Amino acid sequence: MAEQRPVAELDPRYSDDDAAATEWPQALDRLAAAELYWLSTVRPDGRPHVTPLIAVWVEGALHFCTGGDERKARNLAGNPHCVLTTGTNTLHSGLDVVVEGEAVRLADDDALRAVADAYEAKYGSEWRFEVRNGYFLGSGGNDPVFRVEPVTAFGFRKGEYSQTRWRFGPA
Repeated sequence: MAEQRPVAELDPRYSDDDAAATEWPQALDRLAAAELYWLSTVRPDGRPHVTPLIAVWVEGALHFCTGGDERKARNLAGNPHCVLTTGTNTLHSGLDVVVEGEAVRLADDDALRAVADAYEAKYGSEWRFEVRNGYFLGSGGNDPVFRVEPVTAFGFRKGEYSQTRWRFGPA
């Protein structure tokens, strides 16, 4: 699957006068290299839920796994809309990236093997997963894997302050 090339828009309200929109490849490098992400979901009663997790960028989307009974999996079963965020905890440098999309359960074993390989390549053998019957086999049993393809993403550049929005169209 080819990577989508989104339309980039600089928001001048939140950008330095001489700022330029951040190019998507820079954001993609940040998304692919990040070690930690924050997943925001919505509980059944409408309250937000945020949790840190690890993820990998494979074929145009972020992928993460979780226990099927965990809060985030239960939230996504009721409302697949979510946000994944990564960046730096610094005020005057770096790039923070926010990805909005829908978490879709990935159940194809071949696609899951590619994601499992990406986990091991990125995080090491500690994160080696066996794939069977549409799941990662984890210590707690069958763990679903979710794919979040960006619908809208935001980049917040610090130092040379800018806010870029990337809008993704149909593939």
